[in-house]
Amino acid sequence: MIKVTDLPETLPVFPLPGALLLPRARLPLHVFEPRYLAMLDDVLKTSSRLIGMVQPNEVPGREGTGLQMIGCVGRITQFSETDDHRYLVTLTGVSRFRILRAVDGFSPYRRCDVSWDGFARDLGPAEKDDVFDRTTFMRLLQRYFETLELSTDWETLKDASDELLINSLSILLDFAAEDKQALLEAPSLSTRRETLVTLIEFALRGGAGENIMQ
Repeated sequence: MIKVTDLPETLPVFPLPGALLLPRARLPLHVFEPRYLAMLDDVLKTSSRLIGMVQPNEVPGREGTGLQMIGCVGRITQFSETDDHRYLVTLTGVSRFRILRAVDGFSPYRRCDVSWDGFARDLGPAEKDDVFDRTTFMRLLQRYFETLELSTDWETLKDASDELLINSLSILLDFAAEDKQALLEAPSLSTRRETLVTLIEFALRGGAGENIMQ
């Protein structure tokens, strides 16, 4: 098991709107932009193979990194290269982090000094949601999928652990970037599930965009 002392003080960061990585969850990425191809080349040479996923946060007139303060670091656990030199990778989430400052340098991609304080839970065992009413949640989820005319393997969802179910849906469902950030910053699995339910209910009321209820 990775310990906080094993984690670096500086990370290469990949700002990607709407992409959410959570501890112990997996995120597939299709990388083709030259600066991030260079980042992957460098990361694959390291023993840790860690990349920080973070949401952009460009606010006109405000100084800062242009990034959300909190992201999640993932380890490259699968990697392949296409014939036209694009990379297909899978990141497995390790821990959330807090950005302290951007690091100046000559690399084509961004690097940041980070803090791991406050995220010790991420490095522990899988979380459980002891007050999770799965039956009610699955009925709500079925309404959501039917409204958006989405398909899924319901048996797999029913058999998934609390953490796998809640985190996978948080990653895969099509929410706005700021909603993904709220899911990332949830302090526990229970609060993430509560946030997820709120977002699904909001979408079902037609509040998440014009195309939700079409």
